[in-house]
Amino acid sequence: MNPTVDLHQLIQAVGDAMVVCDAQGAITLWNPGAERMFGFSAQEALGRNLDLITPERLRQRHWTGYHHSMETGTTRYGHDVLRVPAINKAGDAMSIAFTVAMLHGPDGKVNGCAAVIRDETLRFQEDRALKKRIAELETQLAARPAEHKPLAGD
Repeated sequence: MNPTVDLHQLIQAVGDAMVVCDAQGAITLWNPGAERMFGFSAQEALGRNLDLITPERLRQRHWTGYHHSMETGTTRYGHDVLRVPAINKAGDAMSIAFTVAMLHGPDGKVNGCAAVIRDETLRFQEDRALKKRIAELETQLAARPAEHKPLAGD
């Protein structure tokens, strides 16, 4: 068995979105997973920047972090998962989770980054609904008369 992996085939086949940007933030790779997740074809995304999927209210913060990573060549999100809001082509809010890999040119300088992105919108909505339900139950429990509340150690 040949352990060689066709990198292009892998990028096309993986279910998660894979997005690569150059040092200035222009999208240079947008795989089919990104097309499915965000609704933009590769043709629509290539050459544009990440404002395409970044909510307007978060763009300044995003670019501050992006440029810092390009200058320093480091990111804490190489191992730590970053969870942030995003938007799709229809303008619908999403919740995404991703890791980032810094990319270096032959000279060793950072020339871009790659992100592997997963849509966590449903999980985020389920977590929010669960937290809301817990808060409601805690409020109901706190409002119960003292004789109905369990005592510590019971």
